[in-house]
Amino acid sequence: MNYKIFILIGILGGVPFFGLSQNSIEEAIDKYNSNTVDYISVEELASLLKTNKNVKLLDAREPSEYAISHLQNAIFVGYDNFERSSIQDQIQLQDTLVVYCSIGVRSEQIGEKLKKAGYINVYNLYGGMFEWFNKGYQIYDHENKKTQKIHAYDRFWGKFLERGQKVY
Repeated sequence: MNYKIFILIGILGGVPFFGLSQNSIEEAIDKYNSNTVDYISVEELASLLKTNKNVKLLDAREPSEYAISHLQNAIFVGYDNFERSSIQDQIQLQDTLVVYCSIGVRSEQIGEKLKKAGYINVYNLYGGMFEWFNKGYQIYDHENKKTQKIHAYDRFWGKFLERGQKVY
C-alpha cells in the first residue's frame, strides 16, 4: 500500500471529521443547544425528587427508546410527534417540569414548546438520561422494573454512555 495514505490517516486520526466529533456530553451540548431552557443537573434533580412531589419528569424521546428504559415515573411525551394536548391533563402550569432525552438536545426543543405554551418552571436535564445513568442513578424498563439496559439512540450518541447494556 501507499505509505502516504498511512501518513494521511495518522494525521487525520486526531482531527474531528466534518465537525461531528465530540469527546464529551458537555461538548455535544455546547455544539447543539442554545441554552433557551434552564438546565438542572442530575444531582439537583435527584435531590428535588426527594423533596418536591410536584416535579413531573417528561421523556422527550421516541416510544422505542422509552420502552427500553426511562426515569422512574416519567411521562412519555415523545419528540417527533410531541403534542402538548396529549399531556395537558397530566401537568399543570405551576408544576415543575423536567424534560429529558438521551443527552439534552431534543429535550431542549420540547422545553421551548412548553415554555411557549405558558409553563414557567421548565428545566432541561443536563446530560439527559445518559448522564443520569452514568452517575449511578436507576432507570426502569416498560414494566417499571430496574434495568441495566439503556437505549443508546445510535452508535454515535451511544459513545457517551459509560455503563450499562446499550440497546440500539
